[in-house]
Amino acid sequence: MEHAVTLMEMLNARDARAMRQQQLLEEYQLSVVSFCLNIAGPVKNSPVLGRAFREGLERLECALLAQRLKIVHQEEMDQPTGCEALWVVRGDGRTIKELCVELEDQDALGRLFDLDVLDPVSGKWDRAQLGQPPRKCLVCGKEGKGCASRRLHTVEELQGATRAILEDYFGKKDQQTLGTLAAKALLYEVCTTPKPGLVDRSNNGSHRDMDVFTFLDSTAALLPYFEQAVALGRETKDLPPQETFRRLRQAGAAGERAMFRATGGVNTHKGAVFTLGTVCAAAGRLWTAEGFSKDLEATLALCGEMSAQAVREDFATIRREGGYTTGQRLYLENGLEGIRGELAQGLPAVAQIGLPTLRSRLEAGDSLEQAGVQVLLALMAQVVDTNLIARGGLEGQQWAMERAKALTQDRVASREETEELDKDFVECNLSPGGCADLLAITYFLEFLSRM
Repeated sequence: MEHAVTLMEMLNARDARAMRQQQLLEEYQLSVVSFCLNIAGPVKNSPVLGRAFREGLERLECALLAQRLKIVHQEEMDQPTGCEALWVVRGDGRTIKELCVELEDQDALGRLFDLDVLDPVSGKWDRAQLGQPPRKCLVCGKEGKGCASRRLHTVEELQGATRAILEDYFGKKDQQTLGTLAAKALLYEVCTTPKPGLVDRSNNGSHRDMDVFTFLDSTAALLPYFEQAVALGRETKDLPPQETFRRLRQAGAAGERAMFRATGGVNTHKGAVFTLGTVCAAAGRLWTAEGFSKDLEATLALCGEMSAQAVREDFATIRREGGYTTGQRLYLENGLEGIRGELAQGLPAVAQIGLPTLRSRLEAGDSLEQAGVQVLLALMAQVVDTNLIARGGLEGQQWAMERAKALTQDRVASREETEELDKDFVECNLSPGGCADLLAITYFLEFLSRM
């Protein structure tokens, strides 16, 4: 819970910081960098402010290391009056102050940084000594001290400007991070080996028009789409979930075109555009400036809320107008809803099969790749994959499911057994592409939970 501090508490914290600065100067006879945040109002610490503080520490460390300035001593404090850091650095005070001014002026987030530099000879350095102009106001961009001395802006205005800076900076950063995680999940999926009937590092499975490099090209082309999916989730978080999905489908169509351009017309990831894109959008809707939501159950449930209405409308259209694609015909003839039905239910196969299998195998000591193979087999044993039906009919799907069950029921399939199954799948021209997409989503959610 956020804690409002009193003026006396802030004054005591400032005095304690000044005393500790002098102690470090006397003890080390080296420069001291003092870092805290410029935050208006009585609340000086919160999860998002702590995140901004850690971002500042990372920038400071990188900048010092880049200049080969050795950090001799570090101490950080996390308290209601705000996060503070005191670092002793071996280097010239003026040089270090110039570096700190660059960090403060680097971008909007840097405007929240308060980096003081002291050395045993010159004492505290300020911007005027370096010929640098005063810092600008958070609200209007004019000289900050003038606004502060005349109290031209209310505390609420300053807090609003601070909040906007934090949400804008971390929103863009996390959007890129989540998009990268989605691309990483696709790369892990294609590289997981062996995968019966699927492209992997050892062979092309039952596919003649693609190889692992086709998947690399496709993944690179889809990275901007996954970032856009996260952004759409953030932008529409206050709208009904169905609106997020509606806009996502428009973006997904553009993503598919980018994929086909990159692969020369080969369908590598059309299913992932639909499913993994929806998961990214759900993660975007649940995002806050404090960071990603680690509630994977809520993320998957939101996927169902977002897509269920549109999926029902799709099926109604199929019943009314007839089917043309393989998936549509399977729905009309056999009532199989495929990946659309799976998504509309909140991806239960991922929640009930994918993630539990992955984590149990990781806990048993498997590598991520070994665990991924077992996830794929477990999914094949329990999920009706319309990709298998498209290639081998209902009989082929049933045969594949029984083979996978035989390898996973109360046991763990060996690599040799999985490679043998791969040969059989290739001979029968079978490929569990739907299960591969579910494996990619499983990887993505596992990566997200580790962030």
